[in-house]
Amino acid sequence: MKVQRSSVCALVSGGLDSCVMLAALARRYGKVCPVFIREDLIWEQAELRSLRRFLRAVRHDSFFIPHPSSFQSLTILHVPVRDLYGAHWSVTGRHVPGARTPDRAVYLPGRNLLLLSQAAIFCVKYRIGTIALGSLGHNPFPDATPKFFRDFSRAASEALGQRLKTVTPFRRLTKAQVIRRGRRLPLHLSFSCLSPRRGRHCGRCNKCAERQRAFREAGREDLTRYATAH
Repeated sequence: MKVQRSSVCALVSGGLDSCVMLAALARRYGKVCPVFIREDLIWEQAELRSLRRFLRAVRHDSFFIPHPSSFQSLTILHVPVRDLYGAHWSVTGRHVPGARTPDRAVYLPGRNLLLLSQAAIFCVKYRIGTIALGSLGHNPFPDATPKFFRDFSRAASEALGQRLKTVTPFRRLTKAQVIRRGRRLPLHLSFSCLSPRRGRHCGRCNKCAERQRAFREAGREDLTRYATAH
């Protein structure tokens, strides 16, 4: 069976970056396979719910995306990290990085390595040659560098016996620029929060602050519902 060069595995959360990335991929690839990987982190239930709402909104509406039919059904994989992360704030919900913390405070050890490994096996199963993820230019983590993605692609290709390419189409963009690119999309349906409150953005964590700041910098109205006023 030949590798499907017109297909892409899109590693997605429910966040702004991956939602806008999905729309960009639909313009370039004939088949976009969104993959959400559950790791039992505290925000995933709210994140997954938002992602499903976003996909429902755009999948059959060419107002948002010229070729919405390219989206395949959402695939959910499960890779629990509680045994690895132990008492980390991402699984306990305690001492979640607040609005004034630096980007490095939200580092999850080896997360991209874990996500990409699962995605690579998914790609081999379905003969897909490309993995896409929405890593941005300011990402400071060691598993989010161009060199890491190149090295991972080479290692995965050798280990799995199929040529794989990892692409980060928003690598040179800021979050504000991503928002401008997604101005036609229902961005209020995306989800970017480390400590959800009844399914809503908490309004106080590092990611909520980043989201609010990006909307201001982009000059776009933020229609997100926050549990705490900002």
